Amino acid sequence: MFTKYDVAFPAEGGIELAAWLFLPKRSDGKAPGITMAHGYAGTKYHGLEQTAVAFAEAGFAVLLHDHRGFGDSGGEPRQDVNPWQQITDWRRAISYLQDRPEVDEARIGVWGTSFAGGHAIVLGATDRRLKAVVSQGPTIDGYATGLGRVAPQKVAALEALFAADERAQLRGEPPATQAIVSEEATQNSSYYDADAVKFYRQPLPEGIWQNKVTVRSTRWTRMYSPGEWIERVSPTPLLMLVAERDHTAATDVALRAYERALEPKRLIITKGGHYDQYLGEAEKGTQASIAWFRQHL
Repeated sequence: MFTKYDVAFPAEGGIELAAWLFLPKRSDGKAPGITMAHGYAGTKYHGLEQTAVAFAEAGFAVLLHDHRGFGDSGGEPRQDVNPWQQITDWRRAISYLQDRPEVDEARIGVWGTSFAGGHAIVLGATDRRLKAVVSQGPTIDGYATGLGRVAPQKVAALEALFAADERAQLRGEPPATQAIVSEEATQNSSYYDADAVKFYRQPLPEGIWQNKVTVRSTRWTRMYSPGEWIERVSPTPLLMLVAERDHTAATDVALRAYERALEPKRLIITKGGHYDQYLGEAEKGTQASIAWFRQHL
């Protein structure tokens, strides 16, 4: 019912972003399009293909891209999470999807998860080419998340790490790195929870992913608060998928943000935690997304 292609398109700085393009077999004209990407330090190989396939089988053209510096995409330094650069790149993904002859350029939706769920909110608020938004388990307030993730007695050491990295870069050294996931509490890492470790370390093709991220990525995430844009998404329709026990993108923070969003909007609560949205609860979120995109695209 669809064909999957490996594609690439240019982004700022002379790099190419790699993506999978899923084109449905249709006999009724151009397809509506959905542009997708993963969250913090994730790649398109981290459990998103099943969702993209479901969208394609439902009749949508789907572009699932890797952020610069991750997966198959170009860009240096590698493993560097800059939210505003990722949003800028994502606009190129929208343009690429619009320019595909198989796609109806007037019917484009965005689907983002976790950190990229925050990106979907910002894009929905600032790019009116998008006609529907789905934000799954979104980052809402990086500062609030940081308060919950970093113990108060460890903040001074984290700030010292940031400062040392900035001064080292002044001297021409590359950005310092740390682990993305670790089971050792003494190792600098973005996540320590067992479900995060299991998710990020799932089997992937050789050479696709490294368990490291730049230290400055942590600073950027603590500065990033996409929930500030949520009132501006309207009148573009917004669907939020929120896990009932999300400790990565805190459930209560997401629900408060949803209350601030203007109509049209819809909220779906999924069972379990953050990473269950890619596993046992994936079908519920996917079907709700398909219904939302069918209604508004």
